[in-house]
Amino acid sequence: MIIVPAKPSDYKEVTDVWQASVKATHHFLPSDFTENLREQVETVYLPMVQLYCAKNEEDKILGFLGVADQKIEMLFLDPNIRGKGLGKQLTEFAIQTLKVNAVDVNEQNEQAVGFYLKMGFKQIGRSEKDGQGNDYPILHLSL
Repeated sequence: MIIVPAKPSDYKEVTDVWQASVKATHHFLPSDFTENLREQVETVYLPMVQLYCAKNEEDKILGFLGVADQKIEMLFLDPNIRGKGLGKQLTEFAIQTLKVNAVDVNEQNEQAVGFYLKMGFKQIGRSEKDGQGNDYPILHLSL
């Protein structure tokens, strides 16, 4: 597995990983959530971050990381690779190489909350609404 900077030509595949990951982990969201947000993710959100892809030997994207202002803004994995250390590898890369020290996570995504706490993050705040103003509480975590 290698971690490489993403190119705009990777955005469609990255968005495919995002959509599959959200469907597999964000059970609290409505079923049409990813369809409604997909184009925005690909054309607006991905270009806004420093984006890295985790690729296998066949050059397939199995996960990705988006960082801005020393904060993890996105970390999503292909559902078939979850639990195999890739999330840890991407997070350690973010902390050690990109000097990340913060992340926000959906409170209802208990697996992600547990993961980040295990990685050494601590809760420093909470918001009732997500970044789009929806009623999905966000936990603010910091190292």
